[in-house]
Amino acid sequence: MARRIESLFLEGPAGRLEALLEEPEGPEAENAAPREACLVCHPHPLFGGTMHNKVVYRIARGMRRAGAVVLRFNFRGVNLSEGEHAHGPGEMEDARCALAFLRGRYPELPYSMAGFSFGSRIIMRLGCKIAGEGEDRKPERLIAVGFPTTMGKYEYLAHCGLPKYFVHSSIDVHGPKADLEAAFAGFAEPKQLQFIDAGDHFFAGKLAELEDAIAAIGEKRALE
Repeated sequence: MARRIESLFLEGPAGRLEALLEEPEGPEAENAAPREACLVCHPHPLFGGTMHNKVVYRIARGMRRAGAVVLRFNFRGVNLSEGEHAHGPGEMEDARCALAFLRGRYPELPYSMAGFSFGSRIIMRLGCKIAGEGEDRKPERLIAVGFPTTMGKYEYLAHCGLPKYFVHSSIDVHGPKADLEAAFAGFAEPKQLQFIDAGDHFFAGKLAELEDAIAAIGEKRALE
């Protein structure tokens, strides 16, 4: 039986949001119920970022390999999503809306969030905000791929106790290795940092390794 892929529109805070919901894939996933739900956010809308970005696609497929049902969506103003770019706060509300849909569709499943570049900033801030709001069901993990240290503030990560995974290219102009290592040292536990010896911010030549790294994270039930 082929896995189910559903194209849909969500009612977002600035209009409808274009989205794609995909069930787990692979031999072990066939005919098996998802064991987790994961929201994946794309890179910066003003620089060509969409839910079909190749890194986002690999993140989503890695999580599906690990048994997750994955929701990708386009932020406001991207492709068929309505509205205009809102420089971060609005996009975080878009992500919150998409997450609410995903949790409503799979209320019994644990959930995680992942994102690439700008999307990684969104999911980190949203996940830590949810944790601070005292919700009973907090994210199982936050996965930041290509976390950009050269833009935005991230002091809040020093106090965010959710499990945080960072997967990063060893060559990244938006998050130089030394800068991320220095910042990571101040982030709250539990946390994990993994570098992949790739050619650039977009994991040139190493997308398969990135997908494998994401699948391995998705298969973990806890971060010590």
